[in-house]
Amino acid sequence: MSFSNRNMEEPELAELLLGPLDALGDATAEFEGGTINVAGGIPGERVVARIYRYRGRRRRRRRRRMVSGMVWQVITPSPDRVTPKCGYCGPCSGCQWQHIAYPKQLELKRQSVERHLREYESLSGVRVTPTLASDKRYYYRNHARFTVRRGGQLGFSNRVTRRFVRIEHCMLMDAAINSTLAGLQDLAGETSNLSVRVGSNTGDVLVQPTFQNPEIAIRTGQKWYTERMGGRDLRVASPSFFQVNTAQAERLIGVVGDGLRLSAGDTLVDAYAGVGVFAILLAERVGRSIAIEESASAIEDGRLNAGGLDNVEFVQMKTEDALACLGEVCGLEGAPDAVILDPPRVGCHPRALESLLALAPRRVAYVSCDPPSLARDLDILVRGGYEASETLPVDMFPQTYHVESVTILGRRGAGV
Repeated sequence: MSFSNRNMEEPELAELLLGPLDALGDATAEFEGGTINVAGGIPGERVVARIYRYRGRRRRRRRRRMVSGMVWQVITPSPDRVTPKCGYCGPCSGCQWQHIAYPKQLELKRQSVERHLREYESLSGVRVTPTLASDKRYYYRNHARFTVRRGGQLGFSNRVTRRFVRIEHCMLMDAAINSTLAGLQDLAGETSNLSVRVGSNTGDVLVQPTFQNPEIAIRTGQKWYTERMGGRDLRVASPSFFQVNTAQAERLIGVVGDGLRLSAGDTLVDAYAGVGVFAILLAERVGRSIAIEESASAIEDGRLNAGGLDNVEFVQMKTEDALACLGEVCGLEGAPDAVILDPPRVGCHPRALESLLALAPRRVAYVSCDPPSLARDLDILVRGGYEASETLPVDMFPQTYHVESVTILGRRGAGV
């Protein structure tokens, strides 16, 4: 729920002992008989926090009061506390964990995945391995969405205070994004939001929307940009999904390919395929690679990206529909050997899981960016006849609470 500043009461100070992290990566604390989130804290710390109260939407003629906190002063610091490198850290709120030492960030992400898996008895035996660290801990993001305020100022809105913060340089963004930011600052008043995407390995830049301001000296309104992965150029259209950390995404593809133990005679299905990164870059390992994607722009990108590969094909359908009639649509006899599930944050559609269980491929790789939906879907797959021995968290988003993960499942009795 979002709140405007006029719904926020004057903040106050309170001394708090911080407890476990919540779903947004904030520490929690007991306050006035309830539990609140406290941004910028670490479990076990004693802090003075600024308390923000919001008058929420009316519920049965009464307004809900929402309370959040932000660390104002640390009284007893955690041994894992470090000084943030970025001067915007805190007011911006984009880097929820820049105040936490990187090894601790990795462990907290592992614990987050493990905590959600342990909510299901069927997953009690799944080992959560140490998080795969990112070589780049700053300047790794290839995609930025900026809020634009009065006078064409670019920045971000703090998720606790809702206050706009003007940004001149973001330490998470690729250098080409920061260069583009400098060229648009104070000139982008034609819109309220803008997106900048860049090929980290190519330097190719996409800016949306198109600007008419003659003072803007950089190109805008590009419909796509090009990235290079695995030695192959990949076109990505403005509406198409692409991982924000290119280098770590390349490692992720290798982890999935190795985990599935692909061989030359296999048929691989890449569900929720986007622009076809898995299907295309793993095509050399299999006999046939089928990419399922419902976005028309992503399908167009994928078919172009697969140029020269005669064993890659694209199916433009929702995954839950395509998996239910894969034989009819693709002329596939029997089950595919391996399926990659890489759904959006909400996880797989229930019918997609039902259809997958009916297909019964020998191996499945589940790639997730959301531990709760991962655990929910893994529970369905395991109770439906699959087994998993371990989940590997992957740090795709350093300095934030977000975590990617890979789980390889094998049909029970056929081995993982």
